[in-house]
Amino acid sequence: MMKTRTALAGAAVVVGILGAAAAAASGIVPMTGPAATAPSTGAPSSTAPSPTGVTLRPVDGGPDYYSRFTGGLPTDPEFFPLGVWLESVVDRSNVTLDAEAGLNTYVELTADSDVQLARDSGMYAIPAFTHASASGFVLSDEVDMWAGPGNAAWSGKYPGEGPICAAESTECGYTIQKERRAAATPGAMLYANYGKGVAFWESDEEALGFFNQTQDLVSADTYWFTDPYICARTEGGAVIGYTRDLTPEECRLAANYGWTVERIRKLNNAASPVWAFVEVGHPFQDAPEATTITGPQIRAAVWSSLIHGARGVIYFNHSFGGQCPTQHVLRDCKGDVRQTVTDLNKHLKDLAPVLNAPFLDGATTVTGPADVATKLHNGKVYVFAGANKSTGGTVTFTMKCGGSTAVVLNENRTVPVVDGTFTDTFADGNAVHLYSIDGGTSCGH
Repeated sequence: MMKTRTALAGAAVVVGILGAAAAAASGIVPMTGPAATAPSTGAPSSTAPSPTGVTLRPVDGGPDYYSRFTGGLPTDPEFFPLGVWLESVVDRSNVTLDAEAGLNTYVELTADSDVQLARDSGMYAIPAFTHASASGFVLSDEVDMWAGPGNAAWSGKYPGEGPICAAESTECGYTIQKERRAAATPGAMLYANYGKGVAFWESDEEALGFFNQTQDLVSADTYWFTDPYICARTEGGAVIGYTRDLTPEECRLAANYGWTVERIRKLNNAASPVWAFVEVGHPFQDAPEATTITGPQIRAAVWSSLIHGARGVIYFNHSFGGQCPTQHVLRDCKGDVRQTVTDLNKHLKDLAPVLNAPFLDGATTVTGPADVATKLHNGKVYVFAGANKSTGGTVTFTMKCGGSTAVVLNENRTVPVVDGTFTDTFADGNAVHLYSIDGGTSCGH
């Protein structure tokens, strides 16, 4: 779907949508998911007591979440959803190209796509139509924007087909989601993607209307690197309480993708998976300020989302401007984007057991411009950190448990941990460092 929102840019905004948490200048809300008793992870047991304030928190929905649905996604810890949005699968060469890029899931598919071919080729599909081999069912995309938060009657039409709601000047987004639910196969995993309505424009009460037993899996698309309108006070200004427009340095920041995930996790009460939504091309064509995302920006945006609790990734694969207009960016466009996504997906696949493992909340604190998440898996502590300021900077990590050496993954270097502390440099706002540290049994779990 084309992501043109000029007509919506002046929509009314309810100030205070995020409460006090939105006042943080970085725009990132600290993880607030409830601490929980550790699930079985296969990690070695330990007789060491848990350090004060350190708790295990399972991934949202729990590690076996997808098993509750008919034909759902794998719950194998080695599987991490890496999806692409609204692709077409009409012959085996399509699937081959996508699999070579490390993708494993189609989220939305064109109406002429062959779901059975995708499944037979080892891919999973979540289309907007029913199919025996589907792993889920898409309710609606951005219904919060084009139909609004309301229970009015739905005309049955979509944008461009005529009036959306049966009565003029009414809102019927809640109704649409209910009717789409009724059209799904019983037991299917229901997925919905939301946009700027839920993220920025609607009050908590209005936005929550889309989360009350509506879908089982959710995402929201806010294209911080490429959207020409998102820096406005009425949109991205949400991260600082809608007090002003964001500066480019505040707005064009990978850490804001993590802010979006936190916003949706808050509305969702961390009860079920939230997936990241990251553009890989040039999603806008109607303003000179529109830009094309770069490889380093994609990687940083994905990692910010994962640091903030995303349980999967969806790449928006369409370009409506720039040097490579296409509906198939990862198949058609030359340059560094496909290689970046391929390399990133390979690393995420390798790290899948860690990404699916519990968070070790309270184990790591930072001084400096970075957001951080700590994981515990098979006796090792993993610290994922991404810059949250455009200039980057020096960051000091203080750990309550772990060993004496931090291995920096994929960088061929180590950092010494002295008295539970280590320091590293983040070159700019796209900098991400991932650390593996022995001694996880000292964490008491």
